[in-house]
Amino acid sequence: MEEKEINDLSFEDALARLENLVRELESGRIKLDDAVTAYERAVSLKKLCESKLKAAQLKIEKIELSPDGEMKLSELDKIED
Repeated sequence: MEEKEINDLSFEDALARLENLVRELESGRIKLDDAVTAYERAVSLKKLCESKLKAAQLKIEKIELSPDGEMKLSELDKIED
């Protein structure tokens, strides 16, 4: 699978492929050259998953009403109980 094909995957598809590659690598039943190629693909899939998670995290916002009645958006992480 080429880098462009990996970048076109959804988060769920990339994660599923990453999990399959990890299982394959952990089994120890693949040849060294194939293991190296699988590892390189796994690294690319991991980076894609991390990137998609980070993008999703940045999109999660909370709407707050300021004391003067204006609405504003703030990061969800900054919610205080």
